[in-house]
Amino acid sequence: MTDLSAFPITKKWPAEHPDRIQLYSLPTPNGVKVSIMLEETGLPYEPHLVRFDTNDQMTPEFLSLSPNNKIPAIIDPNGPDGKPLPLFESGAILLYLADKSGQLIPQNAAGRYEAIQWVMFQMGGIGPMFGQVGFFHKFAGKEYEDKRPRDRYIGEAKRLLGVLDRQLEGRDWILGDAYSVADIATFPWVRNLIGFYEAGDLVGIQDFSNVTRVLAAFVARPAVAKGLDIPKRPS
Repeated sequence: MTDLSAFPITKKWPAEHPDRIQLYSLPTPNGVKVSIMLEETGLPYEPHLVRFDTNDQMTPEFLSLSPNNKIPAIIDPNGPDGKPLPLFESGAILLYLADKSGQLIPQNAAGRYEAIQWVMFQMGGIGPMFGQVGFFHKFAGKEYEDKRPRDRYIGEAKRLLGVLDRQLEGRDWILGDAYSVADIATFPWVRNLIGFYEAGDLVGIQDFSNVTRVLAAFVARPAVAKGLDIPKRPS
């Protein structure tokens, strides 16, 4: 049996199946990217809930794996050269799992880098900007009388949706006919923007018909439907 005792995080979240990928996460847009990817690829994994309401993400055990105190993070007991591999940052994890499984990323060099650029587009643009819209519209920022910060991020969210909408014109998915890691990175955030953040009207989501079309196809996938609820939140 694989021994993961060298990783302090396993003291707080013991592994029942140490031979499987250990996922430490919460079903947020960044978190579900990885659970969806794992469901889509069929790689065996064991999920562990990192509770923000009890500040699990700030514990020494979690920080030992994810020093930026963000979910998700993984330990692959069967990493490169047969050694356990710890990873944090959702984009890095997605690309690693694509390479490990040989799925959901083009195998030719040009296609691979096209996929990577769209993952980076999500990581550097869609995630941070949509998150700011959520803060200023739904959370503490809504109390600010000065609406210029909110409007700045709404404007940038619209611009990013426009970029995505143009890319999807005449395509089934971001890269074309093939569903890929780029879609898994992106559409949990689009779903969150218009769902949990309730910002669909603010950003004029009805004007981005390609985005809404592909979002509907994304959430209809069985692996996506399952991954969106992993790890399960406390009742």
